[in-house]
Amino acid sequence: MKKTKQHYKYLIYLPILVIIIDQITKILVTSLMQLHQSIPIIPKIFHLTYISNTGTLFGLFQDANSFFLWFSIILVGLILFLYDKFNKTEAIIFSLVIGAAIGNLIDRIVYGHVIDFLDFRIWPVFNVADVVVTCSVIFLAIYFFRKEEELEDLADRID
Repeated sequence: MKKTKQHYKYLIYLPILVIIIDQITKILVTSLMQLHQSIPIIPKIFHLTYISNTGTLFGLFQDANSFFLWFSIILVGLILFLYDKFNKTEAIIFSLVIGAAIGNLIDRIVYGHVIDFLDFRIWPVFNVADVVVTCSVIFLAIYFFRKEEELEDLADRID
């Protein structure tokens, strides 16, 4: 039981950190730039480009804001429901996902769209929350792949 209680610190601090960074960057963009304005940071490689996104990660599924609003709420609820079952690594990763989901959820509720601004010119414009979700999913996939390999190794030793 003590182990689970220790994981709750991640559920508190990590989402708050992600939300703060995500929302501060979006506030800066919306207050300093015009919609569709693009500022080259490294010309032809990286720009700050302020756009609104009614879809999901990297601009996919445009005009589905309501669906992704409810999807985010359900996802956060499901993660919270299962949180007691997570080990430390899973708790950290899913806490980051919660923060990112809430960061974009705030945009969907307040603006009716997500604010995106990181533009590497070779894929759709995205934001800090998108980076956190993408990295979390990659880490989770690597984690579960390694965990499965460890279980297979253990099974081989038992045989």
